[in-house]
Amino acid sequence: MTADSSLTAPGVEYAATASEAYRAALSVIESVEPRIAAATRKELADQRDSLKLIASENYASPAVLLTMGTWFSDKYAEGTVGHRFYAACQNVDTVEALAAEHARELFGAPYAYAQPHSGIDANLVAYWAILATRIEAPGLAELGAKHVNDLSEQDWEKLRAKLGNQRLLGMSLETGGHLTHGFRPNVSGKMFHQRSYGTDPQTGLIDYAAVAAAAREFKPLILVAGYSAYPRRVNFATMREIADEVGATLLVDMAHFAGLVAGKVFTGDEDPVPHAHVTTTTTHKSLRGPRGGLVLATEEYAPAVDKGCPMVLGGPLSHVMAAKAVALAEARQPAFREYAQAVADNAKALADGFLKRGARLVTGGTDNHLVLLDVTSFGLTGRQAESALLDAGVVTNRNSIPADPNGAWYTSGIRFGTPALTTRGFGAAEFDRVAELVVDVLKNTEPAAASNGPSKAKYKLADGVADRVHAASAEILAANPLYPGLTL
Repeated sequence: MTADSSLTAPGVEYAATASEAYRAALSVIESVEPRIAAATRKELADQRDSLKLIASENYASPAVLLTMGTWFSDKYAEGTVGHRFYAACQNVDTVEALAAEHARELFGAPYAYAQPHSGIDANLVAYWAILATRIEAPGLAELGAKHVNDLSEQDWEKLRAKLGNQRLLGMSLETGGHLTHGFRPNVSGKMFHQRSYGTDPQTGLIDYAAVAAAAREFKPLILVAGYSAYPRRVNFATMREIADEVGATLLVDMAHFAGLVAGKVFTGDEDPVPHAHVTTTTTHKSLRGPRGGLVLATEEYAPAVDKGCPMVLGGPLSHVMAAKAVALAEARQPAFREYAQAVADNAKALADGFLKRGARLVTGGTDNHLVLLDVTSFGLTGRQAESALLDAGVVTNRNSIPADPNGAWYTSGIRFGTPALTTRGFGAAEFDRVAELVVDVLKNTEPAAASNGPSKAKYKLADGVADRVHAASAEILAANPLYPGLTL
């Protein structure tokens, strides 16, 4: 195993203690609703028995998972540390302060906000904080001097009217951006007058000169950088230069690659935190924590971000903030840097494995944690490929590719990520074998017709392929067990 898996299984004694804790918890659950206990056991078994290659998923440590199952779940705590709208929040204050402290230290940020329930919540908090900080239009200048909690209903009416004139420039969904980067059906595309930048049609890479030209012409209030399906690194120093030239606030969404930032795989111009005014992230994915979000910000934006509740959020999930603190503490250990580097190394091994077997990759490879495979070369849609792979025990998700002929539902791509299997201990040899198995499935899958003609969803996987791939993957998985020593 090339990755240090000690965060998920640091020793026999730890595994025995975790096993005892989970058996006791499941026994209590079973006494009330046995079907939930059964589904929980089955989920662990399914995850242990499948090749999980979804780029946005990982495996949190038992310590992180157990932290979420406590009485912090029972506590309301709207407000911020030391300034709550409910009484008896002193322990929640401790939890939130620790989560923020670990985030600041881990990422080198002046300010951290640990309350967002998800990445989308983190982005909404960031957008509203930027709006609240930067209102300077005629007739609204007086709002800029007010805190968001001090805005009257009349003030909000003016703000809502003004939103139609605020502009956001973000990466398009089909070239690797996220729904919350201005996709029209998403609230981010409704709050703002939005425009998207894409990638070079020939290389699939970000064309910074084209982004700068679009920013000069569009003059956005917010320039969004970051991605959910772009397999390359981003020069955030250049993005900040573009933002400064047009007077925009640079918001970086690093939800997918936060673990590579935390693990110092991305440094200098590729580390977004020193360059962005506001940085958002999830705490799961490559960061290997609980499902949740964070906002990092400069001092200028900190006061408005700190009002995320009640501005955007409801009651903080105190039990999840506690788990964030544990996960961030884990990420500050030297072993996490080894893990993060292995994630990037393994992604390259997976990409190389695909390329040498004739597969077509968007941008021709990767230098982060994900690989985007164009499945049209196999004569398939993304949905057909995703379903066939799942039949063989390979868990992926279909994804759009640039200029996708099949649209956002059926798609023409499959997105692969290495964080989860790297946590299990997979190295370059194992990921090369994974590439071989994936290509085996796709080469032996063909579209099937529906009753009314060709289908973008139906497919036929050749007989025996699923069993063959299951058997091969079972050997690799057995050599790299998930939560070794944990028994239910």
